[in-house]
Parts: sequence; C-alpha cells; structure tokens
Amino acid sequence: MALKQTLLILDVLDHPKVNGEKVVQLFEEYEGVEAYYQTVRGGRGATDFVKIVIPGSEGKLNDGHAPTLVIIGRLGGIGARPKRIGLVSDGDGAVAAMTVALKLAEMKERGDVLAGDVYITTHICPDAPTEPHEPVEFMGSPVDIFTMNQYEVLEEMDAIISIDTTKGNRVLNHRGITISPTVKEGYVLKFADDLIRIKEMTTGDLAVTFAVTTQNITPYGNQVFHINSILQPAVATSAPVVGLAIATKSVVPGSGTGASHEIDIAQAARFSIEVAKEFGRGTAKFYDEDEFMLLNKLYGSMTHLQTLGMTTNE
Repeated sequence: MALKQTLLILDVLDHPKVNGEKVVQLFEEYEGVEAYYQTVRGGRGATDFVKIVIPGSEGKLNDGHAPTLVIIGRLGGIGARPKRIGLVSDGDGAVAAMTVALKLAEMKERGDVLAGDVYITTHICPDAPTEPHEPVEFMGSPVDIFTMNQYEVLEEMDAIISIDTTKGNRVLNHRGITISPTVKEGYVLKFADDLIRIKEMTTGDLAVTFAVTTQNITPYGNQVFHINSILQPAVATSAPVVGLAIATKSVVPGSGTGASHEIDIAQAARFSIEVAKEFGRGTAKFYDEDEFMLLNKLYGSMTHLQTLGMTTNE
C-alpha cells in the first residue's frame, strides 16, 4: 500500500516554498537511506535536483551483484507560481517518485529490504515557467532537458522507469497508469512481458500500454514533435528505459491545477515498487538481451537516434 505516503508527499510538495531541502528532510530518520539535493540554475530560474538512495541487501553498494533500478520523476515543475496557484498536473511524476522513495525507506526500516539498489531522482521547482504546446499548455522548466538528464540519469543504473504526467494529448484516452514498450539505444523494443504481468497484478485489470513514435525517443531540441519528456532519459543512457505514464481520458494541461489524482499516483508508485522488488532479485526483465543482440546484428546500431542528428551544415 502506498496511499498514505502519496498523501504525505502531496501535502509537502503542494507548498509555495517547498524546495529540495524540505524533501530531503523527510528521509533523515531512516537509517541507511541517503538523500541529497543540489540547486541548479538555468536560463529561466532555478530548481533543486533530489536523489534518494535505497541500498539493497545484495546490491552493488554492498559489494553485491543484484541489478540497480533508477526511478525518475520526470516533469517541468511542480508549480507555475505566480501564474498558477497550487500543485500542477505536471508534478505527478515527482510526487510518484518521492512516494516510491518514502515507501521503500519505510520498508527498509521495518526489515523488508530489496535485493538490488534503488535510486530515485527528480527535481523540485514550485515556480516553473509554462510554455505553449499542442493541444494544451505545457509546463516549461528552469533548466533544459540535457541538464535534467545530467542529474537524473545515473551511471549506476541497469534499468530505468521514467514516471511522467501524460495528460495533455488526445492519444492516451485512459484514466490511470499506462506503460511504454522498452526503449534502448535507439530501438523501440517489444513490451516487457514481466512488466505487463506486474502491471496487471498491481492494478487488478488488463494492462494498458501506449505507443511510442520515433520522434519521442529523439532528444528535445531537434525541432520535431514530442508528446512529452517521458522517454528523454533514453537519449542519455544505454540502459533500457520504460515510460510509466499517469494519464487521463480527457485532455488536461500540464499547467492545470486541481488535476492530480491521489489514487492514480499511488498506483504508479505501487507498480514501481513491485518492479523494483522483482528486478533486483532477477525475476523481472526489461528486455530480451538475445533478441536485442540479434536486432543489432541484423540492422546495425540505432544510437544515432539518441543524438540531435544531422545539422543543415552537414
């Protein structure tokens, strides 16, 4: 269960003066859990990048060999003050990620220790800018996407779950959580069977997935359309990435307030926690390694899709 933790994190983040320090303070009482924040300034303000580390019993931090999972709360900002008052819809990714961190910290304190290390990253900005986007307004960010990846995509990872609000579109017509196929080194791979299984188990319903286009796995800044930044971590790593979208049936602006649904966020957190349990002990995979090798042998590398591509001068 993660609803209690979701409500607590929502209460902390829905504050005009929230920052990384206040988030990190939530984890001070948990022995063996590391929490950090760093303020980074960009062209449109500043934000605090937060990293929570939950060591596993057989993880690399304890000289073990269990794989490491990184869970990213991807967003532009949790608030758009003074233009908007309150937590914006775009903040759901940060809320879900910090909910995962808090629940795992509590589990560790009680003696329920996962096998693998889990890193949770996001950033905290209560006064981010907004920006135009079709079909509805999006949240911007004080820093660019490359800076986000620098602080949120970590070298330690063996796989990534990227949680992002994905409501400002007419493609995902589902209320709740939905997952993407696995993206790795420019390839859009088949949906991970283990993650489908875990999603059906945690939601009690048939799995809902969303399609990924080539545009969405290329970096921001190349002038092509992106549904949002949910798969931007995939441009900065060779690790497999799965997007976990918190979605709605109607079109909701990223800058919309009063649009965060506690149950949906808790559902995203529970799914991520169960994936973390199984991934660390080796009972869940994000992709088929042999098939990925075969794809590269048959069709070559697709890592050029992780770059900005050819310029007009080339």
